[in-house]
Parts: sequence; C-alpha cells; structure tokens
Amino acid sequence: MARRKRALEVVRNEDDGEGKPSRRNRLNFFELAYQRIEELLVHCELKPGQFMTMLELQHITGFGRTPVHHAVNRLSADTLIIIRPRHGLHIAPIDLARERMLLALRRDMERFVVRLAADRASLSHRNQALHIERLLRERRATLTLDEFNSIDRRIDALVLEAAGEPFLVHTLRPLHTLYRRIGYIHHRFMPGQAELSGTIDRHLAILVAVAGRHVEDAVKASDALIDYMDHMFTGMEAGIDPRLLDCSIEPLLGT
Repeated sequence: MARRKRALEVVRNEDDGEGKPSRRNRLNFFELAYQRIEELLVHCELKPGQFMTMLELQHITGFGRTPVHHAVNRLSADTLIIIRPRHGLHIAPIDLARERMLLALRRDMERFVVRLAADRASLSHRNQALHIERLLRERRATLTLDEFNSIDRRIDALVLEAAGEPFLVHTLRPLHTLYRRIGYIHHRFMPGQAELSGTIDRHLAILVAVAGRHVEDAVKASDALIDYMDHMFTGMEAGIDPRLLDCSIEPLLGT
C-alpha cells in the first residue's frame, strides 16, 4: 500500500509546468488506475454481479474521476465491467460456460505468443525468466495466492514483451485477467484446492522453455497450463457456490 501511495505521489507531483500533469504522467496515472481495478476484480473485492457507482469506485481505489473513467472504459471493452447509463456500473457476473469456451481461443493465442517469445527472447528476457524461475522454486512451499498472482502477472508481461508484438498485449491482457480471477476463486473457495504446486509447476515449465529458447517445449508447456485450467472448470461447474459467480443470486434458506 505504501509503495502504491508513493507511486501516486510521483504522478501527482510531476506536472507540465502549468499545474497540470504531463501527458506521459496522465497516461501513467490511467495505467495505475487500470491495474488497481484489475487487481480488485481478480481478488473478487469487486464481486461478480455487484452494482456500484463511479464515485464509489473512486473512493475504493483512491483515484480521481478521470483515471477511473478511463480505466472503466477499458474494462468495459474487456467485458469485465458493464456500464449502465444513468444506473452506474455492473461488475460482470462470471459465466463459466463462456469462459471455458474462450479457453480454446486463449490456447491458440498463447501458442502463438509463447512460440514468438521463445524464438525472440533476448538475453535480458531469458535472465528475467530464470530469476522468476528461481524465486518460484525457492518459495514453492510457502507462496501465498496473492503473491503467486503477482508473479503470474509478471510472467504474462515478460512473455508478451519477449514476443515483441504490441498488438498481442491488448488482445491477451483481458483473457489473462479473466482466468487469473477463475484461478483465484478455484484456489480460494473450492474445497481442497488451496495447493498451488500444480499451477506453479506448469508456469515453471514455460519459464524454463522460454529461458532456453526451446520453442516446441514452450508450446507444449503452454498447452499443459491451459489443460490444467480446463480441469479447474470441471470441478467449479459442479461444486462452486453460484453466489461467488454472481453476488446478486439470493442465498438458499437465508444462509
């Protein structure tokens, strides 16, 4: 929290000499707001199915109207927030059937991206992949779900950067958010699924393949991760409390 506040102060304090933030810093501010709301969505602090106002979201995030409005527009395009004119915002409920179907799209896109990343990875990218790999191995038994999600975000960003095609960032980022939230719900709320070793192992395989520039191994590792995620849906479709997917659903027996 303290680190985020410092980051916000940097953006607030740097202006263009006329009392207004420079365009570059405004863009940084917009990105910080997007990242914060995305984090709240992934951790279900903004609950699927929840209705709220723009002002409430400003209070929750600590950002002003303009960056929150900008972020909400992006998240609406990402199908994560529904804008209801004159009625506020609606956090999109989770549709397990739709998100499982979209796994086929993500599988094909991840294959393309990870193939590029393994083929194009620079020495710096490979060094970063090895650094994250060592961290995951060292912390494998003690890593919290929130910590893993933070590392997972770094891995996604690294692979996209190594691939070197900016168009892919805008296409894949919403999918990463969707499935990071599914992973959070699976590990946090499904009985007996708190263990993270399965997903950690599959991410390790991707990092090793990209660091070694082993293209076909990277594609196989990516497919293995998507297969693991597909298995999550099998359990969730039968065993998850539907209120976790849409908080507007009435509880059974008033529980």
